[in-house]
Amino acid sequence: MSTQERPEHWVDTEPFDPHEGEKALTPEQEAYYTASQWKLMWWRFKRHRLALVSMWLLAILYGSLLVTEVIAPYNAHTRNASVIHAPPQAPHLFHEGRLVGPFVYGFSYRLNMENLKREYVPDPGKVQKLRFLCRGDPYSFWGAFEADFHLVCPAEGGTFHLLGTDRLGRDMLSRILYGARVSLTVGLVGIAVSFTLGIVLGGISGYYGGWIDNLIQRVIEVIRSFPTIPLWLSLSAAMPVTWDPLWVYFGITMILGLIDWTGLARAVRSKILSLREEEFAQAARLMGARPSRIIGRHLVPSFMSHLIASATLSIPGMILGETALSFLGLGVRPPMTSWGVLLNEAQNVNVVALYPWLMLPVVPVIVVVLAFNFLGDGLRDAADPYSD
Repeated sequence: MSTQERPEHWVDTEPFDPHEGEKALTPEQEAYYTASQWKLMWWRFKRHRLALVSMWLLAILYGSLLVTEVIAPYNAHTRNASVIHAPPQAPHLFHEGRLVGPFVYGFSYRLNMENLKREYVPDPGKVQKLRFLCRGDPYSFWGAFEADFHLVCPAEGGTFHLLGTDRLGRDMLSRILYGARVSLTVGLVGIAVSFTLGIVLGGISGYYGGWIDNLIQRVIEVIRSFPTIPLWLSLSAAMPVTWDPLWVYFGITMILGLIDWTGLARAVRSKILSLREEEFAQAARLMGARPSRIIGRHLVPSFMSHLIASATLSIPGMILGETALSFLGLGVRPPMTSWGVLLNEAQNVNVVALYPWLMLPVVPVIVVVLAFNFLGDGLRDAADPYSD
């Protein structure tokens, strides 16, 4: 080919731009690509509406534990012999077409001699207006000081039992609120014990392997071979009856924590086995880091999101465990109050048939267990990088 027939070549002297032709990222895309792992988890979690509602519900319930004495209209141990087994009093706003404000009708009482049932009939002539931000039953606020301030109180000389009363004339709503302190915190204390044992023993088992791994796994298999409820019953029955109710409470939490750690330990072991040979773990080992530091600072944090999801799914089991033991009379004992203690008083079928409101403590148990399960499902999906 002659020189005149050769095509002419042109050289672009402008600097080379590797991103030329690419579309610019939107601010939303830029925020997504540069977000941290925890922020990505939070964005995925917010898409799980049921889990988000459950989180706020549990936050309100646990926040209310700090001011139970103020929220409850009565002291947990206040008795009123004139309203034994009284039914719930419904609040009203209007009386005879006139706006009165929040009030309840007083009771007219008679004893039915045919079935020996106490019968209470609302008396329209007894209009008892509720008081708010008022002075009522005295209490010891967290054992620190004496007070008598309440969010809502009955009328002077009147009654206000939104959920009825028990066999001693004690307000059921107040006792449920006080019982929440034990039933809700037993899961948190128990999960702290369970997590400590599960992470430590599971981390040691997965990191070292060998005879240590075999020993820990055999212990786990022995513990898991026992039926859960009989094991709870036997350990609870072993606690001295002379113990203070507070010590019984801590004993129950220790029992629940000491039994529940096995599943978490196996999950931690499997994660450690898959991560201990990764480059970041090898680099820490070559730099002279101790095994405890490698496990605690490098391996465990890499799957902490999964541990948090596991915790929220384990707490309901501990709440149900405490409720079951207290229901059978082997858990928390009076004068301490828990939801299981309240349900223990409703064991008699005849009593429940006559006074069904004694079964109301089972409602918060169901609500809390479902909320924790929904929250755990949401956290588990948010922690899964492949959930999208």
